[in-house]
Amino acid sequence: MSVTIKDIAKIAGVSHSTVSRSLNDSPLISTETKQRIQQIAKELGFEFNANARGLSIRKTGTIGLIYPEAFEDFNVNLFFSPLHNHIRRTLEREALDLIVGFPKNRFTGESNIQKLINRKKVDGLIIVHSKVDYYDLNYIKSSRIPFVFLHQKPAHIDDEVDFFCTDHFKGGYLATDHLLKLGCRNIICLSADGEEFEMRTEGYKAALNDAAIPFNDSLVLKGDCSFDSGYKAIKQTSGILKKIDGIFAQSDLMALGAIQALQQLNIKVPQDIAVVGYDDIELGTYFSPKLTTVHQPREEIATLACERLIELLSDKAKKRKAKKIIQPTLVIRESCGYGQ
Repeated sequence: MSVTIKDIAKIAGVSHSTVSRSLNDSPLISTETKQRIQQIAKELGFEFNANARGLSIRKTGTIGLIYPEAFEDFNVNLFFSPLHNHIRRTLEREALDLIVGFPKNRFTGESNIQKLINRKKVDGLIIVHSKVDYYDLNYIKSSRIPFVFLHQKPAHIDDEVDFFCTDHFKGGYLATDHLLKLGCRNIICLSADGEEFEMRTEGYKAALNDAAIPFNDSLVLKGDCSFDSGYKAIKQTSGILKKIDGIFAQSDLMALGAIQALQQLNIKVPQDIAVVGYDDIELGTYFSPKLTTVHQPREEIATLACERLIELLSDKAKKRKAKKIIQPTLVIRESCGYGQ
C-alpha cells in the first residue's frame, strides 16, 4: 500500500500542510522539523514528485507577477528585489515559471493584465500592486483565473480576495513606541502618499496617544520614500531640530537621507536625535550608524502567497479566502538603541 502525506503527518504528529511544506523545503518550517519529516518520508519509502503533481494542476506552467509602475525606481526596487527572489524561489520549487508584468502598457494604455489572460499565457496571477483598477479586477474575476494579492490589498476592493501583507499599523506603532521608550518626546514622522503609509502614520499616532503625548500635525512631513526626500525634509526643518529628539522615517532610504542631513548639521545620531527606518533593506547595514528599522517579513509573505496560489491551481483550495496580515518586527541597531 502506498504511503501518503496523511500517513507521514500522523507519525510525525504534525499537520498535512507542515508535511507538504517540509517536503517542499519551505522556509516557513524549521530546519529541525524539515529534516525529521524528510527522514520519516525516506524510511517509509515515500516518493514526493512536485513536477508530476504540477503537470496535473496547470496548463502553461507559468505565473504572472504584476508589479507597480514604480518598480524601476531605485527606492522601490530596493524593497521589491528581495521579495521577487523569495517569490521566484518558492515557485521554482514547484517547477513554475514567472512572467513579470505591469498593469498598463506605458505607450498604448492597454491593460497588460487582460492581455496575459486573453492570450492564455499564465495559469494564475500574483498581484504586488495596490492600484489595480476596477475593470481589470472584474476581468480577472470573470476569467476565473486564480489570483492572490501580495504586499498590499487595494482599498477599493471587497474582502472576497486572497491577500497577504504586513501589518503596517503595527509597524508604525513599534517604531514610535521604541523611540518613546528611549525617552524621545518630540518625534518627526517622515511619511509618503499611499494607504500603507497612512497606516504607518496611524500607528505613530496611536503610540503617541498611549504615551499621553499630543499629536502634532506639523511634525508629519511628506516625501516620496527616496533618500533625497528624507535629506531635504530635515534640511528644510533645521530651524526646529533643537526641539526634536527622534525621527520615524517610513522608508529606510528616507531615514538614511535624514541621517546624512543631521550629520551635516553636526547633530549626532543617536545621541542627539534617534532615528528609526522602515523595511529593513540591506543597504541600512552599510551606513554608519547602522540603521534601526522595522522589518517587513517579506520571505514569509511571499511563501504564503505562493503556496496559496498553488493551492488554488490544484482545485483543492478551501473556499474561504486566505487573509494573512503578518506582524513586523523591530531590528535594533546603532541609529536608535545601541549605546543609549
